[in-house]
Amino acid sequence: MPHPHDVVIIGGGHNGLTAAAYLASAGKRVLLLEREDHLGGAAVSAEAFDGVDARLSRYSYLVSLLPQRIVDDLGLDVQLVRRRYSSYTPDPADPSRGLLIDREAGAEASAAAFAGIEAENDADAWNAFYAETAHLAERIFPTLTEPLPTRAEARALIGDDRVWGSFVERPLGETIEARFENDLVRGVVATDGLIGTFTSLDDPALDANRCFLYHVIGGGTGDWDVPVGGMGAVSGELARAARDAGAELVTGAEVLAVDPGGRVRCRLEGTEHEATAGIVLSNVAPAVLERLLTAGAADAAAHAAREASGSIAPRDRPPFTHDSKLDVPPVVRERLRLAAEPEGAQVKVNLLLNRLPRLRDASVAPEVAFAGTFHINELESQLDAAYATAARGAIPSPLPCEIYCHTLSDPSILSPELAATGAHTLTVFGLHVPHRLLERFGNDELRAQLQAAVLASLNSVLAEPIEDVIATDAAGRPCIETKTTLDLEEALRMPGGNIFHGPLSWPWAEDGAPLDTPAERWGVATRHPRILVCGAGAVRGGAVSGIGGHNAAMAVLEASVL
Repeated sequence: MPHPHDVVIIGGGHNGLTAAAYLASAGKRVLLLEREDHLGGAAVSAEAFDGVDARLSRYSYLVSLLPQRIVDDLGLDVQLVRRRYSSYTPDPADPSRGLLIDREAGAEASAAAFAGIEAENDADAWNAFYAETAHLAERIFPTLTEPLPTRAEARALIGDDRVWGSFVERPLGETIEARFENDLVRGVVATDGLIGTFTSLDDPALDANRCFLYHVIGGGTGDWDVPVGGMGAVSGELARAARDAGAELVTGAEVLAVDPGGRVRCRLEGTEHEATAGIVLSNVAPAVLERLLTAGAADAAAHAAREASGSIAPRDRPPFTHDSKLDVPPVVRERLRLAAEPEGAQVKVNLLLNRLPRLRDASVAPEVAFAGTFHINELESQLDAAYATAARGAIPSPLPCEIYCHTLSDPSILSPELAATGAHTLTVFGLHVPHRLLERFGNDELRAQLQAAVLASLNSVLAEPIEDVIATDAAGRPCIETKTTLDLEEALRMPGGNIFHGPLSWPWAEDGAPLDTPAERWGVATRHPRILVCGAGAVRGGAVSGIGGHNAAMAVLEASVL
């Protein structure tokens, strides 16, 4: 890699691929460096079980925030399936009944569903509440692929002070409790504020509010769709678009150091290389970028010393000036502070089943209950208790869990022979298991305990043990795979196993924040002018969206014409 590039991208996750495709299409010379031997980052499909022809979305699994604009701009052949059933939630106190949210149910059937769990008064409140989130989605989602609005501009876009106050200024827990009476209904609503976020619903820091907002605005509707072919199909299309546009995508290239002047040192096939570019885009977590910059500073100091001693000739350097006293934009400073030690708070469990298990609620077929999001032990009171337990350093019992079955919407991830047997996949996402639990448990012990907690939570609402329907692999082992926060950290370089790379931000700039440069206006700035964030660590990052990659590319292209 001896020749200079216009842009070097660190990390081949879906956002890095998005940026590469946009920039190469605009005629930029793009080099993307990926540590693994494959592209896609967390948005990949894999055969998780030996000898079993099933390609599971191993980490991320649903799509909501990927804008149609990106799909159209890059000519992506991505198919998404809209799920008829939004969710099913068994009543933990009486699992023979539960709440089924059916998008196609009429008003009478919907009211009867709420009445079935003695939540008659919440049926109308549910409709009114989600009419408000639909309004938020309609107004806010289109701004995610535009320069940042200010807080005042976002508020004006929403145009309803009551809605703004409910979702942006009051803790999410207060809003939910003011609108709903039933503990189960409150819990179903609340979970969108807690997925991957370790916080109390009533915390005035409003972390739950930000998490909730991103979960309800996707696509302008808030729908979460199933990617046909699995999540790897999405990344595969982005990689194809980037290659077709002329980007150079290099796998097996571990980045070791980054210099603010545009130099990137990496190791490829056992040999160290140096790539240079006018701009470096970081698709790694901000905390990881900080470590690479520290290594880059050490490289620069060592090289300068060798130049000064005359042992090597001076090399040309791109013009770069950085004053350590330079006023860093407040949003960048805050994100650097919070990203110093990110913490994830989830466990991910993948299963392959011979068939779907029977439920204690005989009124709902398993094919219906598992077709949307299946909530288990997620009463609001249970979520609060689980948070308090985990904050004390213990594993919550029962463990709040969310489940989805990819194969009910898209059986293509199974071989035809396997699909014909009635096999199905289940993806379980356990909440409120923060990375700090590793201070008490070793990773192997924690993984085993969390896996047992997930199965126990599942069994609490089933008419038969889930273990009885788990398939076996070629060696006769159960087809179950459990990923802790440390597993994510080691496999994906997500510090603390934080699936958002750090704290989520509001999708706007605070009033008075500097928006003088393209990077600031697009929410991708770091304290170094030549280094931009293009991944989940961007201001509007998180989830499989491509938004961070799109916005970084737009900032680069805007800067190139100024």
